[in-house]
Amino acid sequence: DAAIKALDFAGGTVVHMTSGWSALVLCIILGKRKNYGREPMTPHSMTLCMVGTGMLWVGWYGFNAGSALGADAIAANAFTTTTLAAATAGFVWPMIEWSTRGKPSVLGFCSGIVAGLVVVTPACGFITPTSAVLVGVLAGIVPYLACSYLKKWIGYDDALDTFGVHGVGGTLGAILTGILADEKANSVVAGLKVGLLGAQLKAVVLTIVWSVVATAI
Repeated sequence: DAAIKALDFAGGTVVHMTSGWSALVLCIILGKRKNYGREPMTPHSMTLCMVGTGMLWVGWYGFNAGSALGADAIAANAFTTTTLAAATAGFVWPMIEWSTRGKPSVLGFCSGIVAGLVVVTPACGFITPTSAVLVGVLAGIVPYLACSYLKKWIGYDDALDTFGVHGVGGTLGAILTGILADEKANSVVAGLKVGLLGAQLKAVVLTIVWSVVATAI
């Protein structure tokens, strides 16, 4: 059987990794916006940013819990883990801003929530609520570092930090699924636990290669 037996409950690889890595390629190909780096390019309305984040969070339950394809215990667990990861990341991201920049921001709060939603997506139906909090902590830290430092280091212009949040976050979520998946949350994990992390890494590499090459072409 040549199939890669990786887990992805609600589309972390096929939705977030593909879009995020594709976005990085497009940012590099298209280049920077006029006056990028020489003038502020902050969102024009934080009110709309908050409204949009709220709409995303509510809609994400259909995305994550709905992937159980039934109103059962797995759907309830996915709903719970999604909530905990998003809430935790929404707290951690602005706290990092507070410690590094002197104050938290509404944009950081919104970015943290979306990052938490992204990172937990592949894992939400396979992990426990306790693990979801850990996912949220890492979702608040790793994408923040990608958006704040990796972007400057590579030198690309990503207006919505699609790569930092969805590309990096989706990749992180896929890897964490291989580490934190628990048969207590979903019996499917029992038969796949041995070698699962390796399968997740194979899926990650394949997704990156596919997204980068196909987008470049």
